[in-house]
Amino acid sequence: MFLARLGEGLRGALAKLAREPLGMFGFAVLIILVVVAIFAPWIAPYSPTAQNLSQALQPPSAAHWAGTDEFGRDILSRLIYGARITIQTVLAVSLIVGPVGLVVGIVAGFVGGRTDAILMRITDIVLSFPSLILALAFAAALGAGLETAIVAISLTGWPPIARLARAETLIVRNTDYVAAARLYGASQLRLLFLYIAPMCVPSVVVRLTLNMAGIILTAAALGFLGLGAQPPAPEWGAMISNGRRFMLDNWWVAVMPGIAILMTSLAFNLVGDALRDILDPRHVRS
Repeated sequence: MFLARLGEGLRGALAKLAREPLGMFGFAVLIILVVVAIFAPWIAPYSPTAQNLSQALQPPSAAHWAGTDEFGRDILSRLIYGARITIQTVLAVSLIVGPVGLVVGIVAGFVGGRTDAILMRITDIVLSFPSLILALAFAAALGAGLETAIVAISLTGWPPIARLARAETLIVRNTDYVAAARLYGASQLRLLFLYIAPMCVPSVVVRLTLNMAGIILTAAALGFLGLGAQPPAPEWGAMISNGRRFMLDNWWVAVMPGIAILMTSLAFNLVGDALRDILDPRHVRS
């Protein structure tokens, strides 16, 4: 019975997704990105770190489809390997901020009272700072590096998730099936994690997907400022930073990683918009 319902739900979701051409495009781009990241050693035509100064600053050509940088490194190969860093950053941050924001939000909304006030005031304090500035402060304090960037972005990314989970919890906790479970003697933890949290997960997943574009941009900003993945790692933000000196005469050095960031961020936004229509019927387009 469960498998039948699961299969029916998946078929319904795929049918809804088929009516979202932009969402399908976003999913296709993300699938390509994941495949490229996984099989980077076999797809990349050159080493992402090998230098060849005789080929420095070569424009896009048949030999180097995206050109070369100031050290003669193939930009396309660096973009392909950089997809690994981007996927790693997005997944790591999402796996941190999703559960943290969900737990904080549902506890605040379900318990209420002083607990709600304390948790929401902490959330408000974090939200009062611009996320990029706060991430820069954490990254500068903890030291440069990819792991530091992930921690810094995570520390600033959970409050919106907590706010959303709290709002959903305030609605769900008053539903009939929660009241019935309470009458049957369900404990507070059981109500919280088996009855309320699952109802908040779809909204959190949609918000996380939409936030992934912001995560990519924040990670790129940290890399641009030298606080993300360190050289010679092919991080897209750092590649833009290195290429800004050659923008007038050798535009491809900075533009190519910029296009990669643009396409990836756009794909996540399109997927998030499609997931919102699929998982939340209140947002279905007419």
